[in-house]
Amino acid sequence: MPPPGACDCHAHLFGPESKYPYSPARGYTPPDASLAEYEKLHAILGIERAVMTQPSVYGTDNSAILDAIAASGDRMRGVAAVGGNVSDDELHRLHDAGIRGIRVNTADKGGMPFDSMAEFARFAERLAPLGWHAELLNKVAESPDFFDTFRDFPVDIVVGHLGYMRASNGLDNPGFQDLLELVRRGKCWVKLTGTYRITERDAPPYDDVPPFAQALVEANPERIIWGSDWPHPFHYRTMPNDGYLLDQLEDWGFDEALREEILVHNPARLYGF
Repeated sequence: MPPPGACDCHAHLFGPESKYPYSPARGYTPPDASLAEYEKLHAILGIERAVMTQPSVYGTDNSAILDAIAASGDRMRGVAAVGGNVSDDELHRLHDAGIRGIRVNTADKGGMPFDSMAEFARFAERLAPLGWHAELLNKVAESPDFFDTFRDFPVDIVVGHLGYMRASNGLDNPGFQDLLELVRRGKCWVKLTGTYRITERDAPPYDDVPPFAQALVEANPERIIWGSDWPHPFHYRTMPNDGYLLDQLEDWGFDEALREEILVHNPARLYGF
């Protein structure tokens, strides 16, 4: 069982479409995944806290995650998506509703509401007074200027899926090395999520992933968090077992104190639990 206060830092909710309509710019249409189903999973796993992450299929309509956070009794926080024309009043309203960061998803159609990363960087200056971060879903192996883009970013960045790079790219990949350097400097947080998205294996065990997770933790254990990526949207290989995804932390050789740091203390600092 995970330690008390453990947090799932990356999950999504979908549907019903009649209540939460999808963006016409979406890249996929997911099956329904309800808050009740998600809470049942947490009861089984022993997870007490959660961070709802805005999926690209909703564009900048954050209604689904805001409703879930409101119903959670302060057990949840959120990472929203907004456009550059959002007002300061709206940002403060989102903060009061439990939002702690803004997500930009360059990997999925519909997830990038800004014309460029430079435009997003200018916008991010507005997030600093709120203590928010910028969450990125992009493929570091395909971002040769990753370090230069984010070393002086106005706020901390959070990167999903261990940098969303195929394990076959290897530890020496320049993009991954840039990610490690940003983590060392304390400028970047990394989510140990979506291991089934970066492995070359069709099913567990994802034995080509541990070196990447271990390298990230070695770079800076205070900037590492974990998430389930439930309900694993837009994934068409073998569907992972969520218990296995949580157990990976122990399988990777992380001792009890380190697992508590990743699951409890780091999320508490980043999301303000």
